[in-house]
This record gives sequence, structure tokens and C-alpha cells, in this order.
Amino acid sequence: MNTAQAKRIIEAALLCAQQPLAVAELRRLFAEDFEIGADTVRTLLEELQADWHDRGVQLIPLATGWRFQSAPDISRYIERLNPERPPRYSRAVLETLAIIAYRQPVTRGDIEEVRGVTVSSHIIKSLEDRGWIEVIGTKDVIGRPSLFATTQQFLDDLGLRSLSELPSLDADASSVDAIGQRAIDFDTTLNAQAVLPLEPVVETDALAAIAAASLSEASPEAPSEAPSEAPFEAP
Repeated sequence: MNTAQAKRIIEAALLCAQQPLAVAELRRLFAEDFEIGADTVRTLLEELQADWHDRGVQLIPLATGWRFQSAPDISRYIERLNPERPPRYSRAVLETLAIIAYRQPVTRGDIEEVRGVTVSSHIIKSLEDRGWIEVIGTKDVIGRPSLFATTQQFLDDLGLRSLSELPSLDADASSVDAIGQRAIDFDTTLNAQAVLPLEPVVETDALAAIAAASLSEASPEAPSEAPSEAPFEAP
């Protein structure tokens, strides 16, 4: 088997995969035929990335591996294939997610100090259920509150390889409200022979803008109850 054949096999595996594939997983494709090194696999992935660069589907590296997904400039057209309107995340959810992303690890109390309101358990649960945040330990203070951080799934859904790729917090906070209205569930995907995810709906610059606004508007007062907050906006 030559490298051209290996490249075709890797391409087919990625197109048919339901989730990103890591280099180690791609090497398993050739375990019974011939040994292929990690560096060779990475080289072939980079070649495939270049091959698909100007097409409607692109190959991108993520936190957990590589995947094909629709190009950002055509995702709004593909979205029309799904007539159902998915739920919209509320501003409270996006603010909580942004604070965790930029301040992690944080406790629930840390989030409440920034937002100035009590964080609803439903908001935390919705982010945990979506796989975007998780408890990574406890803080060594009285009560030992849980420490929250973002997950690799969060990075994958935003199309990032690491947290270092998040935008800086100098984003234009004035665009936060408009961005929040456009935030919808990530589960809208194009299903063909392979799952080709749309471009991330909560864009990284949007998350930065929301974080910047939340952190700059941090209230010095004690958190107050906010029973009206809900994970999703009304349709």
C-alpha cells in the first residue's frame, strides 16, 4: 500500500465518521496491513486539508481529532434542510458559559459574583447536559464548592483545538445582544453518508463579546435571586 492509497482510506474514514477522529484512531485503520507512523498520518491530513480548502466541505483539526464540516460561508444554506426551529439559548446561559470559558476553573459563587445574580441550577444542568462544562474538582474553601471548566466537546463544537484559540476579550460588547439572539442549538446537522456539522452557531468572537460585557459589568453587590432566568428563550 502506498501513501496515495492510505490518503484515500483516511479521507473515507473521516467522511463516514460520526465524530472527530484522532491520529491514533486513524493509525488503527492500517494495523493489519502495514505500519504507518503518526507523522505520516499528520502529513496526509494536512494534504487532505489543502485538497478540500476551497470546497463546500472542509477538513479541520479539533481538540479531539479531525473532522469534515461544511464551510462557514455556506452553512446558512445547509441549515434550510432542517425546517424545525431549534431552541435558542438564553442570554443567561451564554453569559454563564462565557464566564466559565474565560475564567475557568470557577465555582458557582464566582459566576454569581460576576453576573450579580444567583445562577439557576437549570442553567448549569443545561450546559452539563450539552457536554460543554464539567466538574473538575472542588475549591479548597469552606463548603468545598465544585469547580467548573469547559470540556473537549465544547472545543469541538466551537471548532477549536485548545482554549488558547479563544478570542481575546477586546471584542465589541455592543454586539452582544444581537449575537445572543442568533445563538441556537448546535444539534442542527446535515446527515448524508456522514454527519457534516454546520459551522459553530455560538461563534468564538460572540463568546468573547459576551464574556467581555459580563466581566466589565460585574456587580459589586451580593447576588440576588433571579427566578425568571431559564436555559432557553421563548420561541
